[in-house]
Amino acid sequence: MFSLAKLSYIQCDEFQKFWYNTTPNNVIKFNILQCCETLMAYSKGNKKIDCRLDTKICSIAADSAHLDCLQIAHQFGFAWNKDICMAAAKNGDLASLKFAHENGCSWDRSICYTAAKHGNLECLKYAHENKCPWDKYTSNWAANCGNFDCLVYAFKNGCPWDERTCMLAAHNGYIDCLKFAHENGCPWGEDTCKWAASSGELECLMYAHSNGCPWTADTCIKAATKGRLECLKYAHINGCEWDKKTCSMAAANGNLDCLMYAHENGCPWDESTTFNAAENGHLDCLIYAVTNGCFCDDRTTSSAGRNGHLDCLKFLHENKCIWDSFLMFGCAKYGHIDCLQYAHENGCPWHFDTCYQAALNGHYECLRYARKNGCPWDEKTREWAASNGQFEDCF
Repeated sequence: MFSLAKLSYIQCDEFQKFWYNTTPNNVIKFNILQCCETLMAYSKGNKKIDCRLDTKICSIAADSAHLDCLQIAHQFGFAWNKDICMAAAKNGDLASLKFAHENGCSWDRSICYTAAKHGNLECLKYAHENKCPWDKYTSNWAANCGNFDCLVYAFKNGCPWDERTCMLAAHNGYIDCLKFAHENGCPWGEDTCKWAASSGELECLMYAHSNGCPWTADTCIKAATKGRLECLKYAHINGCEWDKKTCSMAAANGNLDCLMYAHENGCPWDESTTFNAAENGHLDCLIYAVTNGCFCDDRTTSSAGRNGHLDCLKFLHENKCIWDSFLMFGCAKYGHIDCLQYAHENGCPWHFDTCYQAALNGHYECLRYARKNGCPWDEKTREWAASNGQFEDCF
């Protein structure tokens, strides 16, 4: 059962526990959790549990690194499974991992990759030395989380890896893991440069490229998407291809510096750039693209209206970008009354489904505005308004 000290602590009231935790020096600290309380009650016959079906107590004990609770629960016959070993590996609780394994608790490859993921080398060593299986995920998780010692141990003991090992190290900026993996024969994949650029890990991007890692236009696209200007510059200067998606994704995410750099260095663009800028409300990108000759069309104005970006809509109209009735459709459908008013007052034609969309989606202010300003409606919408009883002003 529990130690006498722990048993005594459990019997204390809250004031006594507070005194114990704050006044004496050099005392054993106790963290009484559900596993402790349940096992105490069970041992006294105060709690009825079919322990053969209950894995919760062992799980709580393992999650909390309560080796004594885990031992007692096992003695009482409480069920357990591989999650017990996994929790111990996650917490670096070697004693609980040993106890569970030596007493027949199951495990699988998840134990090794969990230990590697959380940087618990001693647990990883114990699991491997005791024939716990592992696979490439052990190496991948070690690289992903920058746990260099776990990556080295896994490699030196025959654990496999693949191109994702390098990619994950680069994506998360772990240059030591990236170098070790590459220098020891881990293969490159074209995703390595892309994800290094996405995360803004310039050092990893430079290392990968200078050591023969392939790249594609996705490297520039990811850099532009995430606003990683230095990575975008490096990739372009060193010959990485780019295409119109570089500009369109920079505009979609409001990364004006990347958009400017790409355009000023010859990257192609098309109406998707202005469309994405308008759709996401990035007025600065929209202004830059339009004033520098990027094409826009009725889809661009419609995207501004249906997303409620009035400033973008005004700019587009003032700069002669065309619009059509689908602008009104989108404004009404999504309830952007300010865009609907602006478009109507500036001559945009009504769409025949404007009233229907406003009514269908509960945007009654848009419905009233449209009807008062001459927008037609169909018989179904008119009958609905009549039966509803609150739209007399729409007739």
